[in-house]
Amino acid sequence: MSVNTQDMKIVHRAFRRESRLLVELVAAVAPGDTARAKVIGDHFRVYRLGLHRHHEGEDELLWPPLLSRVDLEADIVLRMEAQHERVAATLTRLDAAVPAWEATAGADERDALVAALSEHRVVLLEHLDDEEATLLPLAAEHITEQEWASLGDHLVNNTPKPTLLTLFGAVLEDADPAERALVLRGLPAPARVIWHLIGRPRYARHIRRVRG
Repeated sequence: MSVNTQDMKIVHRAFRRESRLLVELVAAVAPGDTARAKVIGDHFRVYRLGLHRHHEGEDELLWPPLLSRVDLEADIVLRMEAQHERVAATLTRLDAAVPAWEATAGADERDALVAALSEHRVVLLEHLDDEEATLLPLAAEHITEQEWASLGDHLVNNTPKPTLLTLFGAVLEDADPAERALVLRGLPAPARVIWHLIGRPRYARHIRRVRG
C-alpha cells in the first residue's frame, strides 16, 4: 500500500487559515454591530461543520483500520483520538460563546469569544501538526486507496450541498496549480462542472461578505 495523503495537508491548510481569520474577524467587529456578528457567526458554523465532519470521518473510517493493522505505532492513533476529543471540547465552548456574542455584539462577549477561538486554534494546530508528521506516513503505508477515498465520500454525503461548495472553495483557495489539480481529480466530471459554474462564484461572494 502507498496512498497519496497530500490532499489531507491541503485540507488542513484551510482549517489553519480559517481558524486564524476567525480570531481576527471577530476581534475587528465594533461593539453593537449585530449584523456583522451574524455574518461572522454564520461563517463560523460553516467552518465548525467542516471540521466536525473531517474529524468524524477519521474517527469512523481511518482510526479503526489503522488500529487493526499497526502494533508499535498504535500509540500514534490513540494520541490522534485524544487530540480529537480536546478539539471537540473547544468547539463545545465555542457553541456557547458564538451565539452569546451574536445576540448583542457586546465588547465583553466579543473578547470572550476571541479568547475561546484563540484557545481552539492552539489545540487544533497542535493536532494538525502532529497528524501530518506522524499519522499521515502511517496511513500512507497501511490504508488502501478505497479507504482513503471514503473520507472524502463521508464529507460529501453528510454535508448540505451549499455548505459543501463553501468548504470546497476554502480548500482550493490557497492551493497551487498542482494541488488544485489533485483535489479536482477526485471529483466526478459533473461535480467539477458544478464547481466551476456555481461553486466558484458562490464562494467568491461568500468570502467578500465575510472578509469585507
